[in-house]
Amino acid sequence: MTKSAQFTSLPNGLSIHLKEIHTAPIVSTWIWYRVGSRNETPGITGISHWVEHMQFKGTQAFPAGMLDREISRVGGNWNALTHMDWTTYYEAMPAHLFNISLALEADRMLNSEFLPLEVERERTVIISEREGNENQPLFMLSEAVVNAAFSQHPYKYEVIGLKEDLNTITRDDLYSHYRRYYQPGNAILAIAGDFDTQEIMRYIESSFGDLPPGETIQPIIEPEQPIEQEKRVHVSGPGETNYLQIAYRAPRAHDPDFFALLVLDSLLTGPSSLNMFGSGGVSNKTSRLYRALVESEISVSCAGSLQATRDPFLYSIFLIVHPDRTPEEVFSALDQEIKRVLDSPVSKAEIDRAIKQAKALFAFTSENISNQAFWLGYSEMFANYDWFENYIDNLAEVSPEKVLQAAQRYLHPNNRVVGFYIPEQGNH
Repeated sequence: MTKSAQFTSLPNGLSIHLKEIHTAPIVSTWIWYRVGSRNETPGITGISHWVEHMQFKGTQAFPAGMLDREISRVGGNWNALTHMDWTTYYEAMPAHLFNISLALEADRMLNSEFLPLEVERERTVIISEREGNENQPLFMLSEAVVNAAFSQHPYKYEVIGLKEDLNTITRDDLYSHYRRYYQPGNAILAIAGDFDTQEIMRYIESSFGDLPPGETIQPIIEPEQPIEQEKRVHVSGPGETNYLQIAYRAPRAHDPDFFALLVLDSLLTGPSSLNMFGSGGVSNKTSRLYRALVESEISVSCAGSLQATRDPFLYSIFLIVHPDRTPEEVFSALDQEIKRVLDSPVSKAEIDRAIKQAKALFAFTSENISNQAFWLGYSEMFANYDWFENYIDNLAEVSPEKVLQAAQRYLHPNNRVVGFYIPEQGNH
């Protein structure tokens, strides 16, 4: 019922990844652009996310309201995501209507209008989104921690951008960014579902084949320097709860150490989902930090975050401070657990359990048609499809020795930023 993935490209540079899955009459179409906050500089932070919003304002051929109505009417759905390394758009449609998705994405690759009135409306929307985020303690804490962890790399900026830039970015800035990055040579079309490969290729060629190839010049980004010495940041704001975020510089997804760190994450906090689109999860109640901090009522909860990125980013541990404890007590208890991992090898039984949980989460987030289509393109944003295909094998190869080496390399106290969120007194 499922065929292996097929890879090809058009003469204009568009990469095409196809996977026939005949388990349900659905086709999931994704188009991925290698552009995100990584491609931004001070003055235009948030521009990639704003361009994504503008892609839903319609074209002459596909007015915005018409598409919403048509896709909803047939039971389909569509949306988009902007990340540090990429922007993606997707549609899930009944199989016999897959051509609507192709026509839409080909048209808005070239013909989005960026009408000044729509630009200003969206400015208001995005600034409101930014202001809403500023009422969220974890957003404010994470922004401060990431900013402290990077001195020059554009990963230091939130995808939504800085408010001062959102106030000054112009229509021409947006349109120039769109024209620079939205072209076949900078895109991957990834489709999975109930289709015939030869038939869908004819539709792809007729929709995308005549688009001009353009020339995408990706920025040359200098590698970020190591952290080298622990940094601490303190953030205050609304609420009644204390939070901690401890962020360690982590390897890029294509680094040989990445899978050892995935297992280490599973061991400490329960596994991170790398799929921002997928659903499902596994319990973290057997993880070391849950047992040591949550069960003993030092922390209310613990969570880890490791992302698959093109350049080295961060591995973060988030802790909610128990009302009867201080942030320093929670941090001290965390440090004791980190020291345990650094000082002695983890048993094979514990590693095996961590690997099993990471495999289970991966299965949850790759099983349906839309998730299969997601991985077809997503894996190419930081590695390649082989990375996805070999995921389980790479996890299985992680040994206690590799976990210890990864812990000693990445969880060293000098390789981290420690962030404290302290609520403002009387601000509830």
